[in-house]
Amino acid sequence: MKHLKFLALGILFGIALSKTEVISWYRIYEMFKFQSFHMYGVIGTAVIIGMVFMYFFRTGKIKDFQGNQIEIKPKKSGKYRNILGGIIFGMGWALAGVCPGPMFILVGKGAWVILIVLAGANIGVFLYGILQHKLPH
Repeated sequence: MKHLKFLALGILFGIALSKTEVISWYRIYEMFKFQSFHMYGVIGTAVIIGMVFMYFFRTGKIKDFQGNQIEIKPKKSGKYRNILGGIIFGMGWALAGVCPGPMFILVGKGAWVILIVLAGANIGVFLYGILQHKLPH
């Protein structure tokens, strides 16, 4: 029962993504063809909100759901791995026509064909887990 609030928040987030047409294949297609600002505005807003929350995490003003301080560990810089990972992620996004988060929303809306894409994403995550120690990090 204690995790019910997270389920409710996830459902609200899914409704918000659905109503703002972020899960729409057409909106994603427009974004990759640089024909519309809609998706860039949504992504930019998410980045700005993420920056604000990171500030609050680092200053200790926001704690986790158990009241503990959230620690943000510094990461190694890796522009080549980030560029390569971004290219692979972007190609998968463009080919599938859906970002990983909205896959579940589309399944919930009855787009059963997205289960193929979801299976492919899970296979990719599984393969990454197997090959993780061989990849440059």
